[in-house]
Amino acid sequence: MTPDILAQCLDIPFTRAETWSGPLSAATALYAIDTPARLAAFVAQIGHESGKFVFLVELWGPTAAQAGYEPPSVKARDLGNTHGGDGFRYRGRGLIQITGRANYQKCGDALGMDLISSPELLATPSNAALSAAWFWNEHGLNDLADAGDFETITRRINGGVNGLAEREALWKTAKAALGVVDEPAPEAQTEGAENGGT
Repeated sequence: MTPDILAQCLDIPFTRAETWSGPLSAATALYAIDTPARLAAFVAQIGHESGKFVFLVELWGPTAAQAGYEPPSVKARDLGNTHGGDGFRYRGRGLIQITGRANYQKCGDALGMDLISSPELLATPSNAALSAAWFWNEHGLNDLADAGDFETITRRINGGVNGLAEREALWKTAKAALGVVDEPAPEAQTEGAENGGT
């Protein structure tokens, strides 16, 4: 992905796109995020999640939800946070924020990095891009991108549909920049066939 195209996809300054185009190109090639439809969905989602590549580390209050990242809460247990301070230490990092000790371990094992000892590694452009592409692959999001199922992609990344309108706006821009042509709805295809058939 060239800096020009990335800048168009997310409406970001060229200098920011230039920083990210190389790491994203390497990461997407590694995980077969390699068609315009896949790239458009991926770039829209990571663009939203990172504030267009501005935030690589979860902003910390802690909010009430973030306080729940600490043991002995149920959320902490779900995240694999077993030691006091794990919530903050393993807060979200990367372009699709990897969160919690267990997820850092899983991601680190997959990428060959010791993210338990050095969680800050996920906040560099190369590793942020790699971890996002790994997450995308791990959750089967290429298939959903192929099908155009953007809402389900959002749910798998976010756990809900927070920011869906902004994500969809970025998706529309990214599709235009990458030349993705939306297929007509099945009803429209059927109607055309009925009208044209004899």
